[in-house]
Amino acid sequence: MLNPKTHSADYPDSYYAATREYSCDYPKLSEAKDTQVCVIGGGLSGVNTALELSERGYKVVLLEAFKIGWGASGRNGGQLIRGIGHGTAQFANSIGVDGVNALDHMGLEAVDIVRDRVKKYNIQCDLKMGYSDLAHKPRHMRELETEKEWLDSVNYSHETRLLKQHEMHEVVGSSNYIGGLIDMGSGHVHPLNLTLGEANAAQAQGVEIYEQSKVVNIEYRERPVVKTENGQVTADKLVICGNAYVAGINDELEARVLPAGSYVIATEPLPESVWRRVLPKDMAVCDLRVALDYYRLSADKRLLFGGLCNYSGRDPKSIVGTLKPHMDDVFPYLKDVKIEYQWGGMIGIGANRMPQVGRLHPNVYYAQAYSGHGVNATHLCAKVIAEHISGETRRMEIFEKIHHMRFPGGRRFRSPMLAAGMIFHRLKDLF
Repeated sequence: MLNPKTHSADYPDSYYAATREYSCDYPKLSEAKDTQVCVIGGGLSGVNTALELSERGYKVVLLEAFKIGWGASGRNGGQLIRGIGHGTAQFANSIGVDGVNALDHMGLEAVDIVRDRVKKYNIQCDLKMGYSDLAHKPRHMRELETEKEWLDSVNYSHETRLLKQHEMHEVVGSSNYIGGLIDMGSGHVHPLNLTLGEANAAQAQGVEIYEQSKVVNIEYRERPVVKTENGQVTADKLVICGNAYVAGINDELEARVLPAGSYVIATEPLPESVWRRVLPKDMAVCDLRVALDYYRLSADKRLLFGGLCNYSGRDPKSIVGTLKPHMDDVFPYLKDVKIEYQWGGMIGIGANRMPQVGRLHPNVYYAQAYSGHGVNATHLCAKVIAEHISGETRRMEIFEKIHHMRFPGGRRFRSPMLAAGMIFHRLKDLF
């Protein structure tokens, strides 16, 4: 019987956990450490912040409550897509036109950081370039046309192409879409292997990594003191990368991010004749609806199909039972294909869908709320924080000028409010 194990202390029973390329048995913190930078969180944000800083010569200690890549970093759909937020133009009043342009270009840079890191450290994570947005309605096509015009205007260095309805068979074997936009500068990846490979690289650079070392208290002093159940770390600077799992670490950060459930199913390996019909170019794809579907092929040609963003705080009774009908709607000819894995977890959602990067104090940094676009955005935000700590750039100050609303009330009240908002936007999308 399948067991998603979405909230246990070990990895969920996912396709990613079953196909790990890297061992990760880091010790538990059991003593007092003194370092230059302490990083809380062993996901993509924390691991890459530690790696960026260690490459710059900093002494870093990283603390993870469970396992490296345990949260969304090791459970997501593996989509590596340009961009770091939703609708950057909305922030022009606070960051100016130059700030908006900087964010847009950082969204392109974010993918390059991942590609360069995989190449530099020879990380085995099934990185494959090629992605397509999928349009259900004319409004979606107008959005894609505008996006294509912008990419052309900034001399985007990768191939892009708009697809009309009769051309969609080149990308996806479904009649559900009226068009799309191919982007060969985006792609897909095995996210858990990416995270674990980067953690190995960080450790090789001198980062001390500790698992099963949940933070129980932080003393915000001139040199912050981070306490775990069996040890503590005193550091010159602290970086908090808890994201959807920041609860209990800092009340201010928790109030700005809402954990939302996201889920994925994986089929049995598909015969070549079938997978070439499903995704002929082996691209990652994603539709443009609010209640979106996203899917791709794994290295061994399983269909990984995700969606079902859930704000209730409760997992569905059956992930397969809830997601499989969506997959069958897109690919009716896969109705009898066996589902071999199902899993889920929490992603961090912010009210304005822009990653939150900044400082709680001059020596306490944070990054969170990637709203489903974390594979690339985490890498960019980690680089921005490391640059600021080392005095290289002031790009982080662009992020700090963006206002992030606190969700009113405790989580008990925030989830129903956001769920109601989601229903409104789904109805708006439908009609």
